[in-house]
Amino acid sequence: MIWINLAATLIAVALTMAATMAYALRTDNQSIVDSVWGIGFVVIAVVSFVLSLVIADGNLVRATLALLLTAIWGVRLGAYIHNRNRGKGEDPRYAAMLRQNQGPVAPFVLRKIYLPQGAVMWFVSLPVQIAMYQAEPLNALTWIGVAFWIVGFAFEAIGDAQLAAFKADPANKGRVMDRGLWAWTRHPNYFGDAAVWWGLFFISVGNPWALLTVVCPVLMTYLLISKSGKALTEKRMAKSKGQEFVDYVSRTSGFFPMPPRQRS
Repeated sequence: MIWINLAATLIAVALTMAATMAYALRTDNQSIVDSVWGIGFVVIAVVSFVLSLVIADGNLVRATLALLLTAIWGVRLGAYIHNRNRGKGEDPRYAAMLRQNQGPVAPFVLRKIYLPQGAVMWFVSLPVQIAMYQAEPLNALTWIGVAFWIVGFAFEAIGDAQLAAFKADPANKGRVMDRGLWAWTRHPNYFGDAAVWWGLFFISVGNPWALLTVVCPVLMTYLLISKSGKALTEKRMAKSKGQEFVDYVSRTSGFFPMPPRQRS
C-alpha cells in the first residue's frame, strides 16, 4: 500500500510546485519557493497520514508523531523565511540564475528551480512517508529520533531567532554574527535542519527495510553542507565580510557544534 502513498505524494508535490511557480511568475519573484519549502513537507506528511488512516495500515502513534514533528518544523520554517523575505524582492541567488537565461522564463525556472526542489522534497520526505506505514510498536530508535528532532529544532529555531535579533540592531550592520549558538557553529540553522531529518529517519524505523531510507537524511545533510546551505552562504560571506569572516572561520566550527576556539 506504500506504493499508493508514494504516487499520491508525488502528485501533491507536483501540484504544490506548480502553484508556487504560477504565483512566482505572476509576482516576478521566485523567492517564494523558499517559503514553500517547509510547507511542502507538511503537505506530504498530511497526505501520507490521511492515506494511512484510510488504508488502516501502520502504528497510529508513530504516524501521529511523524505528522506533528514534520508539521511543527515545516510551519515554523515557512513562516520564518516568509517574514524574513517579505518586501525584499528577488533573492540574489535567483536573480543571478535568471540572468543566465536567454529564453522564456517559465521553462527555465521549471528546469532550474521547481523540478529539482520538488524532486528533492519528495525524496527527502520518504522517511516521513514510510513512518506512516510501520505497524510495529515504538522502539528505542523512535525515542532517539525524537531526541535528535528536539536538538535539531532547538538549534534551528533559536539560531534563526538570534540571527534575526542581531540583524535588527543597526549597530550590527555589516558585522558577522558570532554570538549565542553562532559561536559554537557557523551554521546552527543548517545543523539543526540536518538533525531534524535524522530524527525523522530514526522515528520511521519500525522494521529493518525502513533503514533503506537512510539515504534521505544523508542527501539532506550533504546538500546543507556542500551545496545549497553552508557552502553557498560562506562563499557569499567571504566576499562581503572580509577579514572579520576569516577570523570567525578560524575560531568557529564549520557545522557540528563545538566550543569556540580562543581568539588569537
